[in-house]
Amino acid sequence: MTRIGIFGGAFDPPHIAHIALARAAVAQFHLDELRVIPTGSAWHKSRSLSSGTHRLAMAHLAFDEIDKVHVDSREIDRDGPTYTVDTLTALKTEHPRAMFYLFIGEDQALAFKTWHQWPAILDMATVVVAQRAGLLDAEKSSRAAQWHNGVSANVQSLDMQPVAVSATEIRSHLANAAPMPPWLPASVQRYIDQHRLYTTHAND
Repeated sequence: MTRIGIFGGAFDPPHIAHIALARAAVAQFHLDELRVIPTGSAWHKSRSLSSGTHRLAMAHLAFDEIDKVHVDSREIDRDGPTYTVDTLTALKTEHPRAMFYLFIGEDQALAFKTWHQWPAILDMATVVVAQRAGLLDAEKSSRAAQWHNGVSANVQSLDMQPVAVSATEIRSHLANAAPMPPWLPASVQRYIDQHRLYTTHAND
């Protein structure tokens, strides 16, 4: 049976933690392919995202060279709000015999029960949670118990070393022209510089 992973997010910008998750997901779950799907109109985001054109271009730069990882533009191409349940429904129609894995971060996991039609997502895919850096073992156990007690006993964990970086932190460094550790692939950094993204000026 074909094993397809789904890794969605704003990717605003895509960074080394996203890349680490993609590599770990393919390896641990023996995926035939991992679809990286940049968010279109994100109903749950309180801030405006960079344009879909920029985020899609950066996603290609970050992920295209990783074996079995493919960037999928369907949510950016779709009109209206972006819902994971709709993306999963479409993918299952395209690949009716495939087994699906949905990879999400710790913060997304804690908000999962606010997602549109979240029980339907659990029916269509195995949810896999990548834990956030900085959590103690006791916190990790407590949060895992939250999942098993309140969401689904079938939720799995991604075995990877958490990477202590966030897109919010990267955008802050760039906006303030602050020195930044190598959190971005070089190609993504060049793209950001070329298009002057995340400066104090409005993104083009």
